[in-house]
Amino acid sequence: MTRREAREYAFKLIFEIPFYAEDRCEERLNFFFENLSDEPTDDDERYIKDVVTACFDHIEEIDSAISENLKNWKIERLSKVDLSILRLASTEIKFIDSIPDKVSVNEAVNVAKKYGDDNSPSFINGVLANLVG
Repeated sequence: MTRREAREYAFKLIFEIPFYAEDRCEERLNFFFENLSDEPTDDDERYIKDVVTACFDHIEEIDSAISENLKNWKIERLSKVDLSILRLASTEIKFIDSIPDKVSVNEAVNVAKKYGDDNSPSFINGVLANLVG
């Protein structure tokens, strides 16, 4: 599994977990790894667990940072895909020191190209540029 694939799995979990309740994060992570067809390396598994757990442990702080960097938008109006991508990248930027901010922004834009709508990549890039500014 590549880091990009691990990041996409983390994005999918960050998207999915609120549908089950954020306090069930560990349960969803365990279910995910039990049913994963790819065999993650220890580093990939640690990255996924660390970023997803940090996201939901600090969700208020992360959402506040996102909200502060939206221009003419409210966080409630964001698509769930865009919000999940922003949460992932914001978590990496604020809590995962081993990943340079530029990498987090670039990878978030790539995830947005794959999973978001036509406007998602530029929107994600703009919000995150303000965040790391």
